[in-house]
Amino acid sequence: MIDGGKYNVLGVEINAIDYAAAIERIISAAQTQHPLAVTALAVHGVMTGVLDKTHRYRLNRLDLITPDGQPVRWALNLLYKTGLTDRVYGPTLTLKLCERAAAENLPIYLYGSQPETLNKLAQNLIRQFPDLKIVGMQPSFFRRVTAEEKLQIATEIQATGAKMVFVGLGCPRQETWVYEYRDLLSIPLIAVGAAFDFHAGTLSQAPAWMQKRGLEWFYRLTREPSRLWKRYLLLNPLYLWLLFLQATRLKISDPDDATAPTEELRYG
Repeated sequence: MIDGGKYNVLGVEINAIDYAAAIERIISAAQTQHPLAVTALAVHGVMTGVLDKTHRYRLNRLDLITPDGQPVRWALNLLYKTGLTDRVYGPTLTLKLCERAAAENLPIYLYGSQPETLNKLAQNLIRQFPDLKIVGMQPSFFRRVTAEEKLQIATEIQATGAKMVFVGLGCPRQETWVYEYRDLLSIPLIAVGAAFDFHAGTLSQAPAWMQKRGLEWFYRLTREPSRLWKRYLLLNPLYLWLLFLQATRLKISDPDDATAPTEELRYG
């Protein structure tokens, strides 16, 4: 089990952690009803914090950021010799947490995506983990919610007795959501991105060999080129260049060089 704390990768503080340690932290917080804001960041997620100092502030105040992408894990190993042998991939983390939640009678809540995706996701999770209790689901509003709606959302989630909330709003909306709801809900909030679509069967995952070699981005680009070309063809080279600058100590971004939000975004 590896839980080496947080390390600066281009100004975003990523946890050097493996699946076993991440799961223990999240399950422990669920059992004790302790607030825990969690996300799994690949290159695109890291770059949202690099390019937006306000979002960097939010990211660096989350409790746990796992290295979702292989290039993020490689960066931790290159810069800090963390010895991570695998990434902590959001979709896989989701399944591992659901397995533990089912075994330990910890009810979960699903927030985000569309109604049909949520229904398929819930059916597939129950099929895989028959003892899993899904006590509520809320599709995305696909807009900013009002302050009153935000409180209503939190109240409704609390009323279900959920011990964990899985959030699938897409990056960076989901990271903003777990940041803004952390203290309202006081349970683990886990931003898992495309895990909802993958496990609902509405989006295909890259083959394992591509995932292992850090080529998942290429697979997804071939499936959704018009939506993802800017993300991968512009941000990936910039990530590598900035990583080179940090590794050679020509430029090291300061995690504290961030701007506190002046208002809530209240993504729904």
